[in-house]
Amino acid sequence: MPKLKLSKSVNKRFKISCNGKVLRHKACKSHLLQKKTQKRKKKLCKTFCLDKTDFSRLKKQLHM
Repeated sequence: MPKLKLSKSVNKRFKISCNGKVLRHKACKSHLLQKKTQKRKKKLCKTFCLDKTDFSRLKKQLHM
């Protein structure tokens, strides 16, 4: 049986840390930035761990 390919969009948007957590970026950082405060824009730059509820859906796309 051939190896299943990963979804390219999932591969670009999520990274798996060495501890097994799934990391993602926050949204709302691409445009309409004038009205957002500097503090808010800094917080949007950070990476966050994926919720446990979303992880089960992501596992299907990652073929885990």
